[in-house]
Amino acid sequence: MLFHVEMVVSLPHDMPEDVANEIKTRERQYAQDLQTQGKWRHLWRIAGSYANVSIFDVESNSELHELLSNLPLFPYMDITVRPLCRHPSSIRDDDR
Repeated sequence: MLFHVEMVVSLPHDMPEDVANEIKTRERQYAQDLQTQGKWRHLWRIAGSYANVSIFDVESNSELHELLSNLPLFPYMDITVRPLCRHPSSIRDDDR
């Protein structure tokens, strides 16, 4: 199942820089692991904001929920999820 996920991050202004950097490091590793596994298919930064648009390829709603809630930055995110399905006019064979 494919999902379009938009994540907007809002770290507290009074969070110590070393704490923020440690969370971001864990976030980067987790995101890269999910990309390597093929579960996080696409990741794009939204220019001018601390936000991204991503495409996830997972087996179920529950799996997506688990992956997102395990993101180290999850407590500081506003997340919008939209399920996707293949468009009949698409010429791509790999978009499920």
